[in-house]
Amino acid sequence: MKRNLFNWQRFFTIIKKEFIQVKRDPISLRIPIVMPIIMMFLFGYAVNTEIEHIPSAVFDQSKTQESREYIEKFTASDYFIIKYYVSSEKELSELMDKGKVKAGLIIPASYSTDLSRNLIPQTQLIIDGTDPTTARTAMNSSMLISEVYSKNLKEIEIKKLGTSIASLPGVSLNSKVWYNPNLESSRFTVPGLVGIILQNITIMLTAFALVREKERGTIEQLIVTPIRPIELILGKLIPYIFIGYGGFLFSLSICIFWFGVYPEGNIVLLLVLGFLFVISSLSIGMLISTFANNQLQAMMVMIIVILPSILLSGFIFPMEAMPKAISVLGYILPVTYFLDIIRGIMLKGVGFDFLVHDIIALVLFTIFLLSIATLRFNKSLD
Repeated sequence: MKRNLFNWQRFFTIIKKEFIQVKRDPISLRIPIVMPIIMMFLFGYAVNTEIEHIPSAVFDQSKTQESREYIEKFTASDYFIIKYYVSSEKELSELMDKGKVKAGLIIPASYSTDLSRNLIPQTQLIIDGTDPTTARTAMNSSMLISEVYSKNLKEIEIKKLGTSIASLPGVSLNSKVWYNPNLESSRFTVPGLVGIILQNITIMLTAFALVREKERGTIEQLIVTPIRPIELILGKLIPYIFIGYGGFLFSLSICIFWFGVYPEGNIVLLLVLGFLFVISSLSIGMLISTFANNQLQAMMVMIIVILPSILLSGFIFPMEAMPKAISVLGYILPVTYFLDIIRGIMLKGVGFDFLVHDIIALVLFTIFLLSIATLRFNKSLD
């Protein structure tokens, strides 16, 4: 008599057993609520690339009305906040060495005289380069402030000659920012954070699924039953799909209603693809549980998977800025494709046609991971 490859009765029995086990494990039920709250608020507010109020010092050797006007341009920009007025470069150096200031503006004694003679005074901004992000912000904003101020001074002199700067030849560039016109870093970070949280929740839940059976000794009871590997793997997966998807909906709700990042595209499409990513991430955790013999081993493998996902998926750092050999590793992570999907729908409002390659990648990853997990599961005490 031909043996059935898949028995639905055994399959539903495993599902029922796993639901009972999850019910008896309060931590599994709390993770989808507690982790999104902690990570969304921690990363949502802490990960901010918009640098403002850079602590600065000023060494004004001119001490004239013109130099004070120049300093006011810096303070009015909100990029700089003047903490100290120093009387020497040595004093400025000491403040920077102690980390009390990140930038120092030096105005020469001849500043006002040079302006009255229509010369270009050479001011200087000393920047602490230990933090490249702050340093770049200080450098770019200071150059912009000086250019605008210099342009205003030239306009005043040109008007005295009876003409205007608008009548002179030049190039005008009008820039327009799409998708995130105010350049808010939270609009980029928070949707991506939904994908990272979802991955972490689902991997954590299923990474211990078979490991707990091994540690409690109940794996032997499963071994002597006629349950097939595919029935066990899928049966254990079903309850965590509900839990993981609940975590996704909760994280998405925080993204929309707390941080105000509303989806520009089809929310139904996002919910469907979120369900697909839940299964894909659960498959990673299930594969980990087939390799690990105890929870410590499962935790170590989880860290190996989760850390590269945060660094290489494009969640924070653009993949284009990475060396080619490193960025390629990001494409073997399912979360990389889901970040493209959720940011595409949430920020750009794109549809299925623009996401088809990411969707295909997620489907292939899911099939591959589930297949390997099933083949890895060996119904033997070894």
